Amino acid sequence: MQRHEFLRHLHRVVAPRTYLEIGVSDGRSLTLAEVPSIGVDPALKVRTRLNRDVKLVRATSDEFFARPDPMGHFRADRRRVRDLFRPRPPRSREQGETTVDLVFIDGMHLFEYALRDFMNVESYAAWTSVIVFDDMLPRNVDEAARDRHTKFWAGDVFKVVEVLRRHRPELVILPVDTQPTGTLVVLGAVPGNRELATAYDEIVRTWAVPDPQALPVAVLSRSDAADPQRVVEAGVWADLVRARDEGIDRATGYDRIRDQMMSLAPRPVGATT
Repeated sequence: MQRHEFLRHLHRVVAPRTYLEIGVSDGRSLTLAEVPSIGVDPALKVRTRLNRDVKLVRATSDEFFARPDPMGHFRADRRRVRDLFRPRPPRSREQGETTVDLVFIDGMHLFEYALRDFMNVESYAAWTSVIVFDDMLPRNVDEAARDRHTKFWAGDVFKVVEVLRRHRPELVILPVDTQPTGTLVVLGAVPGNRELATAYDEIVRTWAVPDPQALPVAVLSRSDAADPQRVVEAGVWADLVRARDEGIDRATGYDRIRDQMMSLAPRPVGATT
């Protein structure tokens, strides 16, 4: 399954009320959104028609998140007039709420940037938010290089998987075998968590190493990546949406969702091949 098809299915099963995309490029993935959306890219070159409630931001993601109110576009009181002319979301949002329900991170292809994007996104997420990374399963060492020298380039963002597993083991961290270069689904965000921020400088010193990058066997073989068709057809999404729309708190709802999501992995994390 191609990544855009996977995203299209996620929009359907997650039924997000808000959508954020980091790394818009020509806008092909942003066209999948039918809800209030924000697209961030310092080199926007959108050539496709987008829904009427998209805010495009020509900036780096760091610049975007440094703004006083980066998610203000999602605030319901700023959209009341527009909301009169389209169907309401499953549950009305509070006027001051700026939580993002679905995120696609496809910005700079270096792991420290992707990790920083996640840290920033988490501040505006809930435990039910679905955060998706692109380019998590490069197909060869050249494609995984930090210094681009190939037409198709994933960079070293694949390292985000291991960094999150080591520093944030409470999260759902599920690689998905999409084409061409894999994706990653993360659930269970905890706004205000400081683990990554505290360790960030040491993480970069440890993981930002010169090319060539050492690609784990599990990345090249995709042996711990879930089947995307199985993921999008899973019953967990209905439970997740229900928990979100009914306002079920993390302590009550998360463990069941986490167990359902991790059952989609082809083998337990850490199992031998």
